[in-house]
Amino acid sequence: MMTYLPEVYRGFMQQFPEVAESYEDLADNCHNWGPLDEKTRRLVKLGIAVGLSSEGAVRSHTRRALEEEISPIEIRHAVLMALTTAGFPAMIAAIKWIEEVIGKHQQ
Repeated sequence: MMTYLPEVYRGFMQQFPEVAESYEDLADNCHNWGPLDEKTRRLVKLGIAVGLSSEGAVRSHTRRALEEEISPIEIRHAVLMALTTAGFPAMIAAIKWIEEVIGKHQQ
């Protein structure tokens, strides 16, 4: 389970608890369906977040990956692969975000 939730998401959960619960159920069902292992699923989600240039999602999936003992080098590799698909701006921004999360995690 995630140990950190952004303030905006905590507010969403308080304001719309039924919707938040339904969203979390859907997310769990999508995450757990199919043959991909946990590490692969987490890195795929990180890659999607990079492609969307979603700072919050990149940070969230990086934190969760680290909590699941995915190494910083594996996370960096997943983000670097976005260079030729999502483009340099999305990849370089994500590098900054993941490095900040990795740095906090290592403290």
